[in-house]
Amino acid sequence: MTDTTAPTSVAGPGSARPVTGRAPARRRTTALRVTLIAFAMLTPALLTLILMRVVPLLSAVGMSFQHVSLATGETTFDGWANYVYLFSDPNFHSVLIVTLVFNLVLNPVIVVLSTALALLLVQNIPLVGLWRSMIFVPAAVPGAVVALIWSTALQPDGLVNGILGAVGLPAQPFLTSANQAAFSIGIMVTWGALGYWMIFIIAGLKDIPGSLYEAAALDGAGWWRRLFSITLPLLKRPMAFVLIACTVGSFLLFAPVQILTKGGPNGSTNLIMYDIYNRAYLLGDLGVGQAEVVVLMLLLSLIVLVQFRLLKEDRA
Repeated sequence: MTDTTAPTSVAGPGSARPVTGRAPARRRTTALRVTLIAFAMLTPALLTLILMRVVPLLSAVGMSFQHVSLATGETTFDGWANYVYLFSDPNFHSVLIVTLVFNLVLNPVIVVLSTALALLLVQNIPLVGLWRSMIFVPAAVPGAVVALIWSTALQPDGLVNGILGAVGLPAQPFLTSANQAAFSIGIMVTWGALGYWMIFIIAGLKDIPGSLYEAAALDGAGWWRRLFSITLPLLKRPMAFVLIACTVGSFLLFAPVQILTKGGPNGSTNLIMYDIYNRAYLLGDLGVGQAEVVVLMLLLSLIVLVQFRLLKEDRA
């Protein structure tokens, strides 16, 4: 009889080995281990974020729908009453206008001046590192200290009026004038912020390929032509980031107003962060104060959405 049993093949050294499930399982185990290690390392930061950001956010939203009795301290649900009161209050309308105008004027100025300083300090000028450090130093000074420095300088007999008198100009009221107080705080904020935002613009300038400038120079393009045809278009993303981030910081401005003017004179510097502090802690109206916090968060959320929109359009 003929043996019909198939011969057993012996795998030689060059034969393909059968695929088993061990390698994918090992990869899954390694990926899981890496994920767990990463999560363990991120846990302290995540817990801090939750405790310092998420919990106060949820607390503010919940408190904005409640009324706290100043007499008994009892808390009762009040629905939308705090928001209705807030948006029907002419003082809050004034706060929004002052805050928006302050930001619309201040932040473009900071972006333009930061860009101008960055363009200057990427040139091969003597002691360029020293000049960068000197301009950045105010950004490392706490806001309260900056406010105290400028409070002394802007006094009627302070340094600034002394300089004005030396060049034959009359003394100015600065912080005591409703027309000049916001402008004075803007100068102080600009002085403290220029160096910080300048670093971001310098980083953007460093990312521009030098070959583009070489090609433009071969074509006979001058400095101004290179600025408007190469530099500024390629700085769109860094400048957009600086503008939006600077706007967020300006919306949260509190220390200079609280130390120097306390919202005055005549509400000319009553920015939204100080108004929240005033309603919640000085007047004791916690519900309305938290409602104003929610409004501020919504405004900042819109600003962040605008930032992502600008960056998305730039990538497109």
